Amino acid sequence: MSNEVHETWLTQDAFNRLNDELTYLSGPGRQDITDKIEAAREEGDLKENGGYHAAKDEQGKMEARIRDLAHLLKTAKVGDAPESTGEVVVGTVITATVFGDEEVFLLGNREIAGNSDLDVYSENSPLGEAILGLKVGDSTSYTAPNGKEIPVSIIKVETYNGQ
Repeated sequence: MSNEVHETWLTQDAFNRLNDELTYLSGPGRQDITDKIEAAREEGDLKENGGYHAAKDEQGKMEARIRDLAHLLKTAKVGDAPESTGEVVVGTVITATVFGDEEVFLLGNREIAGNSDLDVYSENSPLGEAILGLKVGDSTSYTAPNGKEIPVSIIKVETYNGQ
């Protein structure tokens, strides 16, 4: 495992939304789950108490999300989407032919897109690593997790407008 800190680009809107979520989870969210655990604990035998185990599981997931958000926000580079120059960079919307199908997606962290219907691929994914730095008209391929070689052609690179 590397100790390298990876900087993630986020829009100001995404940063604010995630910061609000972290504030809620760290305060009222933690109190809510503590109350649920306490109420379930009062029901008696913890070995066969489904409500208690469900609340503890929910607490574990919430604490993991708090850690992830805290790390992401601490290492994020916040700003406007990079202006498209026709080169694939983090924070741009890519139209590409992937294994024969035309796909449109944002290259970057999935948290950027929020509730958007836009697909998001990490720059660290096999696809993201393969296309990073390519220009419109360039083609390449990458090896999918199943071992298949996937051809990719860049059709368009656009500035991300937050939708």
